[in-house]
Amino acid sequence: MKPEKNSFLVGRIKSVRYALRGLWLLATTEHSIMSQLIISGIMCFVGFYFNLSSTEWMFQILAIGMVLTAEGLNTAIEKLCDYLQPNFDKKIGFIKDLSAGAVTFAAIAAMIIGAIIYFPKIF
Repeated sequence: MKPEKNSFLVGRIKSVRYALRGLWLLATTEHSIMSQLIISGIMCFVGFYFNLSSTEWMFQILAIGMVLTAEGLNTAIEKLCDYLQPNFDKKIGFIKDLSAGAVTFAAIAAMIIGAIIYFPKIF
C-alpha cells in the first residue's frame, strides 16, 4: 500500500477539524462553558468600555483562555469518568472533585487578574 502523498498536511487539517468540532460541542452542549463564554463576552465589552491597554488585554485574554481551558478539561475528565464508571463511586467522585478544584484555581487567578486590571479604573 502506497502512503498518501500529503499525509502530513491531511493529518493536520483533520486535527484542526476535530479541534473545532470539540470547541463547538463544548460551546453548544456544556452549560458551564456557556456560562464562562457569556462572562467572557461581558468582560470583553467592559474592556472596550474602559479602553484597556494592549498589556491589559493580553492578561484578560490569557485569563479567559485559562478558565475556558480548565473548564473544557474538567468536562472531558468528568465525561470520561462517567463513561468508565456510570454508577456512584467514591474514587471517581474524588477524581471529579480534583478536576473541579483545578477550574477553581483558574477562576480565582482570573478574578485576581480582573481585580488588578479594573479596580484602578473603577475606584
